[in-house]
Amino acid sequence: MAYTIGLDYGTNSVRCLIVDVANGNELGTAVHEYETGEAGIILDSADHNLARQNPADYLKGAEVVVKEAILQAKKADKHFDTNAVIGVGIDTTGSTPIPVDKDGTPLSMLDKFKDNPNACAWLWKDHTGHAEAAEITELAEKEHPEYLAKCGQTYSSEWFFSKVLHCLRTDPEVFDAAYSWVECCDYIPAVLTGDTKPDVIKRSRCAAGHKAMFNDRLGGLPAKDFLAKLHPKLGELRDRLYEKTYTVQDQAGKLTEQWARKLGLPAGIAVAVGAFDAHLGAVGSGIAPGKLVKIIGTSTCDMLVAESDKALADIPGICGIVDGSILPGFFGLEAGQSAVGDIFNWFVNYIQPGGEKTGSHEPLTDKAANLKPGQSGLLALDWNNGNRTVLVDQRLTGLLVGQTLHTKPEEIYRALIEATAFGALTIINRFEEYGVKVSEVINCGGIAEKNALLMQIYADVTDREMKISRSAQSCALGAAIAGAVVAGSEPGGYDSFADAQAAMCGLKDITYKPIPENHRIYQQLYNLYKQLHDAFGLQDWSGKLANVMKELLNIKDTVIS
Repeated sequence: MAYTIGLDYGTNSVRCLIVDVANGNELGTAVHEYETGEAGIILDSADHNLARQNPADYLKGAEVVVKEAILQAKKADKHFDTNAVIGVGIDTTGSTPIPVDKDGTPLSMLDKFKDNPNACAWLWKDHTGHAEAAEITELAEKEHPEYLAKCGQTYSSEWFFSKVLHCLRTDPEVFDAAYSWVECCDYIPAVLTGDTKPDVIKRSRCAAGHKAMFNDRLGGLPAKDFLAKLHPKLGELRDRLYEKTYTVQDQAGKLTEQWARKLGLPAGIAVAVGAFDAHLGAVGSGIAPGKLVKIIGTSTCDMLVAESDKALADIPGICGIVDGSILPGFFGLEAGQSAVGDIFNWFVNYIQPGGEKTGSHEPLTDKAANLKPGQSGLLALDWNNGNRTVLVDQRLTGLLVGQTLHTKPEEIYRALIEATAFGALTIINRFEEYGVKVSEVINCGGIAEKNALLMQIYADVTDREMKISRSAQSCALGAAIAGAVVAGSEPGGYDSFADAQAAMCGLKDITYKPIPENHRIYQQLYNLYKQLHDAFGLQDWSGKLANVMKELLNIKDTVIS
């Protein structure tokens, strides 16, 4: 018997999964909510763009969840033995960079900066650097368009250099104190293996390629003189970043004696280089060419891979095309929506259609399920946290059209779900427009697991069968698969991701197939969605919107007649 551990660092919590490498059976799991801030996020009521995290929460969380998962595994299988754990994999959110000193200590852990949010981890959904992102895009368009070619032609405020440059501009004391900046997915493996010095940390190909414009064919990171034109100190920082990146089939190192004691695991077991949660979620869902994996949570990531030995077009508006990301040996393609579950939570918890009792989606979901497509007369845009793909504009905001004095909360709730489905279809269409075919859609994440209404709407809108990953913890499972691969020659280890996926991945029996009549109505609604999408999202759009409200009413009348 052999087991691996997957650590999955999400937006609000960290979870651990212990997996039997022979068959993917999940013996133990545990979740720990981050303790700092609101639901683990440090916010600023004066700036809705700010979202930070306390790196100390990451370390405490690892101790809590591994110990709890081990206890579960021992209860589930009397033969379970921690000495049979052969590897650990780690995924995190991203881009979530952390300013660190020369020893790799996050500045927020130093007394001088302990109360300064700028010294914390800059969470993926921190958009304070939106102006810097626009500036980076503008300079690259003029001087180095090749930097943008593999990241959708637009640099995002969710990404590495936007955040670092914003810190430099707004809090130079923190920037000057930082020897370097380290992605969360690089920091955690570095801590577990004892190599935290920024100069020796093995940096993730996923993070570097998708969020920091790293490209081996272009000399690695953007040129020093390019960064210096944004700010001289940013150019100097390049020398303290990295020249090489690694994929998840590489070892970050071995688990140290210190952390082995803290976690209750054998010292010296392999720890994989880190990756983003969505990327390893795709691995845990069985991603392969033609298989689109949708990780549906607070936001979504849409992942595809393509053979790296074949020509692949640059695709405007997606989050990156990186050789070796997601699945080693393939181009990894990432797209997504900046908010999905967060939109539903906003409606339930902020608007509070159910009164002060917050957090319950079930009553709205049940009522929304009784509505037919088009019956509400409503149409929404899914941009409450900006648009990640295909417009790449975090300054865009949400929109709801078609309200009357008779509009009910469940109608709005359904319209919000439909809006996220229309956004998902827009992403699929963009991939296929540029020759990347989607032959199968596999969904994972809590929403895909629990919300049958959403899955059916997605099937009806996209006219594609929606399949569900077998594991409720696909990201953590993907991390555990990486742990099995980097264990290599150890008993139970795997030589390749393909072999490990074949043994450890699977799909649920339940699927959601499109209903032709529903799809016909959603085609009409999607045409109106695209009209709003282009009108509010494209700078050069010209046209009229006078038809939208009336066509929504016409569709409504047809449906309820």
